Parts: sequence; structure tokens; C-alpha cells
Amino acid sequence: MRTNMEDIDKLIKDTLTEEEAKFYDELDEQNVFQMLGGLFKGKNSWLLIIMNIITAIAFGLLIYCLIQTFDVEETNDLILWVAGVFFCFMMISMLKIFAWMQIHRNALTREIKRLEIQVSSLSR
Repeated sequence: MRTNMEDIDKLIKDTLTEEEAKFYDELDEQNVFQMLGGLFKGKNSWLLIIMNIITAIAFGLLIYCLIQTFDVEETNDLILWVAGVFFCFMMISMLKIFAWMQIHRNALTREIKRLEIQVSSLSR
């Protein structure tokens, strides 16, 4: 199956111009670190930077609440500090889920662009 894909890629690159072939090579599969780096490129990079700052603050607050949980002696205070731990954990989880959804969106967009290039090169 892999040789069949390589043959198709070679056929597509032969029909493309040099500039289009370079763009097609940039759309190749990325590893996890390249995907994470891709989050900070584009129009919404400022949003991801702010979200990472909020995640770091929430993590610091989570550690603080966790430490305070072990130092408290009354049950009502214990419940409040544990609720703070759960709230911080949920906030961090939701922000990370959003970031992974953005990674998935970028990968999907890249695949759609690859398909568009393939269709346009095969239709020539």
C-alpha cells in the first residue's frame, strides 16, 4: 500500500509546478511537536498564548489548593479546598481539550488542502 501512495505522490509532484510542489511537501504529515508548534502560527496564536498563561496560573492555583487541603483541620474548609482542586483540574482539562481540538482542525485543514492539490493536478 505504501508504494502505491508513493507512486501517486510522485505522479502528483510531476504534474505540479515547482512552487506548487514545494507547497505540497509542506502539507506532509507532522509529528506531535510540529503540530504543537503549528498552534502558535496563524490568526489565533494570541488566543493559544493567553490560554497557556491561564493554564499555568490554574496549575499554580491547583498546587496551592492541594497544599492547603493537607493543612486544614475543619471539614467545611477541607470541602472548599478540594472543590478548588477539582475546579482547577477541570479548567486545565477543558483548556487542553480545546488545544487538541485546534490541532485536529489544523490537521484536517492540511489534508483538505492536500486533496485540493491532488484533484487539481489530476484534472490537468
